[in-house]
Amino acid sequence: MALKVTIVVGNPKPRSRTLKVAETLVEKLLVPGSYELEIIDLADHTGEIFAWPSDTMAALNERVASSDLAVFASPTYKATYTGLLKAFLDRYPANGLAGVTAIPVHTGGDLTHAMGPTVNLAPLLVELGAVVPGRGLYFVAGQMDHLDEIVSQAAAEYAQNLARLAVVAGATASHSASVA
Repeated sequence: MALKVTIVVGNPKPRSRTLKVAETLVEKLLVPGSYELEIIDLADHTGEIFAWPSDTMAALNERVASSDLAVFASPTYKATYTGLLKAFLDRYPANGLAGVTAIPVHTGGDLTHAMGPTVNLAPLLVELGAVVPGRGLYFVAGQMDHLDEIVSQAAAEYAQNLARLAVVAGATASHSASVA
């Protein structure tokens, strides 16, 4: 069974470099053919992001909540993620992302806000019940020529963290009961 993976991009510019960074992270982290990828580029949904209720937005939220892995990517605006991404995440109830492994990604002009995905976006994802397997990925947009190298290092770190979590998960009482 293929892993269900979703990328949510909060860049108001469609098909942005932020999306490219997130796609590259998924490509470097996961084995080809082991996952089904869905991309939600919020720039394509600006007309409905603040509409309540919205069947379209509810369906998008549900798709992310049913993912095994979700990458939430945003350019850095005023030291944090965009209002577009915040508006999307605000649609979830408490624990609305329970069971989802989430990786926060920010892009920015320089390293001034390099802790942004770790100190701003990761806590929100945890508040929504997601499991965040390490610090967030911050990518300086001017380093697109080194995208593969930089993102490969981050993917290796996430892979190592996820492998260690799998060891713990395998030893939990609920896992042992389901195997017996």
